[in-house]
Amino acid sequence: MPTHTMRAVRLHEHGGPEVLRYDEVPVPEPGPGEVLVRVHAVGVNPPDWYLRDGMSNLPPETRPTFGLPVIPGTDLSGVVAAVAADVDGFSVGDEVFGLLRFPGFGGSTYAEYVAAPVSDLARKPAGIDHVHAAGAPMAGLTAWQFLIELGHDHPSPFQAARHRPVPLGDGVTVLVNGAAGGVGHLALQLAKWQGARVIAVASGAHESFLRELGADEFIDYTRDRPEDLVRDVDLVLDTVGGPHSNRFLRTLKRGGSQFPVFFGEFDDEETAKLGVTVTGTQVRSDGAQLAELGRLLDTGTVRVAIDSTFPLAEARAAHERAARGHIQGKIVLTVG
Repeated sequence: MPTHTMRAVRLHEHGGPEVLRYDEVPVPEPGPGEVLVRVHAVGVNPPDWYLRDGMSNLPPETRPTFGLPVIPGTDLSGVVAAVAADVDGFSVGDEVFGLLRFPGFGGSTYAEYVAAPVSDLARKPAGIDHVHAAGAPMAGLTAWQFLIELGHDHPSPFQAARHRPVPLGDGVTVLVNGAAGGVGHLALQLAKWQGARVIAVASGAHESFLRELGADEFIDYTRDRPEDLVRDVDLVLDTVGGPHSNRFLRTLKRGGSQFPVFFGEFDDEETAKLGVTVTGTQVRSDGAQLAELGRLLDTGTVRVAIDSTFPLAEARAAHERAARGHIQGKIVLTVG
């Protein structure tokens, strides 16, 4: 069994990367339906810095509540160290990965040990290491739940209707904006796996990386405006979002859809006139879907690219890297 204390990164206040502190804290006890995981690697995701800066990007009424100090993080890969009495299906020594308790903020993965609900975990693919596995859960499930299968019936906080993925396959063209990032590079590969033609939009430095992953066409947004070059797309997956997201609407054919991963600003009259749909969802933890994605990772059909790794104690440097942008794949913290 583990010792009774562990190292974890915690926030005692909100602010920039400098508020991340490397503390000594008690090892959590797994509750009913949980296992204790010895963490080997942790995926770094946008919600980690939203939590760090106090959710200032969300309208006050939609901000989740949480107390301080808090351990950030949702993604992990590691080894089961202890199992609650009511859990079967996982044993001590099993390698697992998962997106924990999302969309809540109780994941607490920036730590040496984590109590994890087994419903959020899947077996780590044997064919990849902990670093690559830790990069997969949130980004991979986001791409999966936007593109392949929703997997839950919770409405998005941003729209009344339930999100419906668009059938992908031969003859379907998908434009991925922000294709080199965590969600983008996995969405590109999932769309290719389904048989779609993919146009990747990113900065020029990422072109060879994205063509290697299967992009059929590449647009460097620093040189060209995709909305001037592209027409008759079936689906736009915009992982960047924000106030300029609506410029992609004119790349769509009538009946096409735009999926903003980070919600943009759209005008219902404009979308109606263009005959297009704008729809989104919010990713949720799902061990069963992660197991399906794990099979694709195991065979190399889909791969996680690693931008950079940092030791857990240097979480501040990892957040500083994230803030510089132009990330290629995932930033991962290594533990132990």
